[in-house]
Amino acid sequence: MFDQKKLDRINELAKKNKAEGLSAEELAEREVLRKEYLAHFRSHFKSRLENIKVVSPEEYEQEMKNKKN
Repeated sequence: MFDQKKLDRINELAKKNKAEGLSAEELAEREVLRKEYLAHFRSHFKSRLENIKVVSPEEYEQEMKNKKN
Protein backbone atom coordinates (compact mmCIF):
# COMPACT_ATOMS: atom_id res chain seq x y z
CA MET A 1 0.00 0.00 0.00
CA PHE A 2 1.25 3.46 -0.83
CA ASP A 3 1.57 5.67 2.22
CA GLN A 4 -0.21 9.04 2.32
CA LYS A 5 2.96 10.63 3.72
CA LYS A 6 4.85 9.61 0.60
CA LEU A 7 2.14 11.02 -1.64
CA ASP A 8 2.21 14.28 0.30
CA ARG A 9 5.99 14.38 -0.11
CA ILE A 10 5.68 13.90 -3.88
CA ASN A 11 3.25 16.82 -4.03
CA GLU A 12 5.49 18.94 -1.82
CA LEU A 13 8.47 18.30 -4.09
CA ALA A 14 6.38 19.11 -7.19
CA LYS A 15 5.32 22.45 -5.72
CA LYS A 16 8.88 23.27 -4.70
CA ASN A 17 10.15 22.34 -8.16
CA LYS A 18 7.72 24.78 -9.78
CA ALA A 19 8.51 27.55 -7.32
CA GLU A 20 12.28 27.42 -6.93
CA GLY A 21 13.71 24.19 -8.27
CA LEU A 22 15.06 21.12 -6.52
CA SER A 23 18.50 20.10 -5.30
CA ALA A 24 20.16 16.94 -6.61
CA GLU A 25 19.12 15.01 -3.48
CA GLU A 26 15.52 16.13 -3.83
CA LEU A 27 15.47 15.17 -7.50
CA ALA A 28 16.72 11.70 -6.60
CA GLU A 29 14.16 11.40 -3.79
CA ARG A 30 11.37 12.50 -6.13
CA GLU A 31 12.40 9.93 -8.73
CA VAL A 32 12.43 7.09 -6.17
CA LEU A 33 9.01 8.13 -4.82
CA ARG A 34 7.55 8.42 -8.32
CA LYS A 35 8.78 4.96 -9.31
CA GLU A 36 7.36 3.47 -6.12
CA TYR A 37 4.02 5.22 -6.68
CA LEU A 38 3.80 4.09 -10.30
CA ALA A 39 4.64 0.49 -9.38
CA HIS A 40 1.85 0.54 -6.78
CA PHE A 41 -0.60 2.17 -9.18
CA ARG A 42 0.13 -0.33 -11.95
CA SER A 43 -0.22 -3.36 -9.70
CA HIS A 44 -3.49 -2.07 -8.25
CA PHE A 45 -4.85 -1.21 -11.70
CA LYS A 46 -3.85 -4.62 -13.06
CA SER A 47 -5.62 -6.43 -10.22
CA ARG A 48 -8.76 -4.38 -10.87
CA LEU A 49 -8.67 -5.23 -14.58
CA GLU A 50 -8.22 -8.93 -13.83
CA ASN A 51 -11.48 -8.89 -11.86
CA ILE A 52 -13.58 -7.48 -14.69
CA LYS A 53 -15.90 -9.90 -16.43
CA VAL A 54 -17.48 -9.07 -19.79
CA VAL A 55 -20.95 -10.53 -20.28
CA SER A 56 -23.59 -10.46 -22.95
CA PRO A 57 -26.91 -8.71 -22.29
CA GLU A 58 -28.56 -12.11 -21.84
CA GLU A 59 -25.98 -13.16 -19.25
CA TYR A 60 -26.45 -9.86 -17.45
CA GLU A 61 -30.21 -10.36 -17.23
CA GLN A 62 -29.72 -13.89 -15.92
CA GLU A 63 -27.27 -12.63 -13.26
CA MET A 64 -29.77 -9.99 -12.13
CA LYS A 65 -32.54 -12.57 -11.88
CA ASN A 66 -30.29 -14.83 -9.82
CA LYS A 67 -29.37 -11.99 -7.46
CA LYS A 68 -33.02 -11.14 -6.82
CA ASN A 69 -33.75 -14.73 -5.78
